Amino acid sequence: MLPILIALAAASPQAAVVIRPDAIPWEAAAPDGSRFALLEGVRDRAGEAFSYAFALPPGLWDRPHSHSSTARIFVLKGTLKLGWGRAMDKAQAQTFPAGSFVVVPAGAVHYDGADEETIILGVASGVWATRYEDGGAGSAGTPISPAHGGQPAVPSPAHHR
Repeated sequence: MLPILIALAAASPQAAVVIRPDAIPWEAAAPDGSRFALLEGVRDRAGEAFSYAFALPPGLWDRPHSHSSTARIFVLKGTLKLGWGRAMDKAQAQTFPAGSFVVVPAGAVHYDGADEETIILGVASGVWATRYEDGGAGSAGTPISPAHGGQPAVPSPAHHR
């Protein structure tokens, strides 16, 4: 029985995506030091799932914002601090250490930060956009779109996940 299991484990589908934590294909860091990587999928195609990694440097807090679709987040490294609401209150943020899983519903206004380098992995569906409560741009990652905040779409990596 064991040889059969080994043979099955060694076989992988043609479309398999395998990325080790030390080989995440990061885009250039944003001015705030955050980093984004699209791991698989397409985030600008309606209804299509995609996976991403996002790194928060120590001390970064991302202003209150919401996303156009639900994000399922796994904390890979560090500790994610996550709060809910239109006004940032760091003292009210919950702490999610490595290994935690969090679902951020579409449209839920939240803010996040980290005291240490923190890496999250997320899965969401396109078309993906971020709306900042103050109308501004955010960290590395996702474009801001007219459909989700009234601002022009910006497809560069200089915007939030």
